Amino acid sequence: MMITLTKTATTKVGELIAAEEEADMALRVTVRPGGCSGNSYEMYFDTDTAPDDVEAVFGGVRVVVDPSSAELLVGATLDYTADLAEAGFSIDNPNTQSGCGCGKNSS
Repeated sequence: MMITLTKTATTKVGELIAAEEEADMALRVTVRPGGCSGNSYEMYFDTDTAPDDVEAVFGGVRVVVDPSSAELLVGATLDYTADLAEAGFSIDNPNTQSGCGCGKNSS
């Protein structure tokens, strides 16, 4: 299974999609090489899907991922947190190596 959404993330994404008022909208998650952890993630709403996209539905929220990103997101979890300090989405990916992926030692 590619990335999964927590209940909190599913609720928030569902609210955001409903506000867009566009039929067949899905959350697209992609992985781009680079960044300090070795990968960076992009998330955006999309109405276009490719025949080879991997799809999953969480509480009525459709998530689409391209095949190469899906391989990198196996076992990953998308969560949403809102508290007094900050609010936002985060991805916990067990496939990402810890530390800096830029060739420098982080200490």
